[in-house]
Amino acid sequence: MKPIKPFEPILTDVIPQGDQWIAQVKWDGTRILTYYDGDKTQLFNRKQNERTKQYPELLRPNSYIRAENCILDGEIIALQNGKPSFYEVMKRDRVRNLDRVSQLQQGVPITYMIFDILYADDQWLLDKPLRERQQILRERITENEVIRLVESFSDTEGLFNVCMEHQLEGIVCKNLESTYVLEGKDTRWRKRKKEQDLIAVVGGVTLKNKTVHSLQLGQFDKEGKLFYIGSAGSGKLTAKDWVAITNAIEPIIIKDNPFFNQIDVKDGVWLRPALTVKISFLEWTEGRTLRHPVIESFVTVPIEECLLE
Repeated sequence: MKPIKPFEPILTDVIPQGDQWIAQVKWDGTRILTYYDGDKTQLFNRKQNERTKQYPELLRPNSYIRAENCILDGEIIALQNGKPSFYEVMKRDRVRNLDRVSQLQQGVPITYMIFDILYADDQWLLDKPLRERQQILRERITENEVIRLVESFSDTEGLFNVCMEHQLEGIVCKNLESTYVLEGKDTRWRKRKKEQDLIAVVGGVTLKNKTVHSLQLGQFDKEGKLFYIGSAGSGKLTAKDWVAITNAIEPIIIKDNPFFNQIDVKDGVWLRPALTVKISFLEWTEGRTLRHPVIESFVTVPIEECLLE
């Protein structure tokens, strides 16, 4: 089966309500589509990069799939202190030394939160409404210790309030009549988040006691110019992570400031744009910088995809 690009929700500040809308918890993990052809199972992320070997827990389709073949859409999550952690799941997703996968299975157990089914028993389901796809999903998938079906709630506002109380990422609201559009993104799926997030390019760092202390962040405009959008030093990185970053930047240190909008950074070191990082933040300031940016995790997103909205 050829990997596809999944349907995406749009960001919204208004939570839709009405009989045609349901809400689901927006799990803070990595989007993974499962392709089962009746014999082989393969996993791909939303960028169509293969992740089959990173998650061997999902490669026993007979334990949870009741179909001759299928394509499933969901989110792989890993918990930290009882809550989904993007930083934790990236330990699994970014592993390149596959000999470490077995060890990571013990240290970073994952759960596959399945919320849609696109293909089953030799038939595409894309044109069927969501309410019908959900019924098919319940008929075809058996839950176990790793596999879970994402629960839907009719009280969209209520679910968001519960998510905020428990410091979860947010919700995704979906129109029950919505079909599934490959590579699509429209208002029939809407996400309401506690915070916003984005992927930024690291254009520089600051040092403290010869160790990286904070990151200077940027995104490219349509002309390919890198614009400074803020500095982040707080987040989920450990002291060990900061040491690893300090070592990793050595080959990409440059003399000149890579940002088009010149900034002055005390104890700063400029970097050739190469590293990308997921950042959560409250809002954009009037000066087009990030308010309260927090480092979630380094990612493997290509720098050319880090574009100013």
